[in-house]
Amino acid sequence: MQEVTFEINNIEELSKVSELLIDWRDKSNIVAFYGNMGAGKTTLIKNLCAKLGVQDEVNSPTFALVNEYQTENLDSVFHFDFYRIKSLEEVFDIGYEDYFYGGNLCLLEWPELIDTLMPEHFIKVEITLGDTDTSRKIKCSMIYQYFFENL
Repeated sequence: MQEVTFEINNIEELSKVSELLIDWRDKSNIVAFYGNMGAGKTTLIKNLCAKLGVQDEVNSPTFALVNEYQTENLDSVFHFDFYRIKSLEEVFDIGYEDYFYGGNLCLLEWPELIDTLMPEHFIKVEITLGDTDTSRKIKCSMIYQYFFENL
């Protein structure tokens, strides 16, 4: 398993994380962001989108579940926030499979709420608070899940 951990002391240092995630883009189009409320998931996603050349305003799609952004190359980036879902049926209703398996970059906040729907391969980004208000520990991992039935 590939894994890289960053000790981030200020918002400017998020670029290092974003650059790694862009480098790993060929490994998975799904990037799942884990962390407590206020840990910085949306802030990191804004930084990543800026590095990708997104010109749109990047905000957490708390009530819409998904926002679509365009990069300067006219590629779509989909930003999901599952915090307010009440059931997996809502995720099926938005057609999550078309997004997840369509090849475009998908950025997921609160993916633990849809863990049974996560694909076999994804990039996991875990954000934890540091010692100061602006410091964070960010661990990026390649996740490979294999499910075997009747072994």
